[in-house]
Amino acid sequence: MVNPNRRMIRDSAMKLLFEKSLRDDSLEELYAIAEEIDEIIVNDAVKELVEGTIAHLAAIDEIIQRFSKKRSINRISKLNLTILRLAIYEILYDEGTPVNAAVSEAVILAETYSASDEDIRFVNGLLGAFTKELAEQGGSPS
Repeated sequence: MVNPNRRMIRDSAMKLLFEKSLRDDSLEELYAIAEEIDEIIVNDAVKELVEGTIAHLAAIDEIIQRFSKKRSINRISKLNLTILRLAIYEILYDEGTPVNAAVSEAVILAETYSASDEDIRFVNGLLGAFTKELAEQGGSPS
C-alpha cells in the first residue's frame, strides 16, 4: 500500500470507529479484520485517532448532544455520529490538526459516505456552531 496521507488515515479511522459502533468486537479484533481485508489502513496514526476518540467518547457525545438542536444523540445516524466524534476528537485533542482542517475533512467524509445533503449540512452546521463557541471561549473545551 502507498504511504498513507492524513486524509487516508482519517478515512480509515472513521471506518474503524463506524464498525466499532455496530459490533461488540474488541479493537484488536477489528484491527485484525481490517488488516486481513487490506482495504483499511491500520497503523499507529489510525490507532491513535480511533483509540483517542473512544477514550474521550463521553465528553465528545456531550458536546454533540449540546449542539444538536433538533435531534437527540440516539437519533443521529451512526455514520454521522462517527464523523462528528472523530472531528471533535481532532479539534479538542489532536494538536497537529487545525480546527478548520478537522471541520473541512469531516464535511468531505460526510459528502463521501452520508446518504443526503441534509446529513452533510447537519455535520457542517453542528461543527460550525461548536467551533464558533470554542473560538469565542478562546479555544478551551466546552
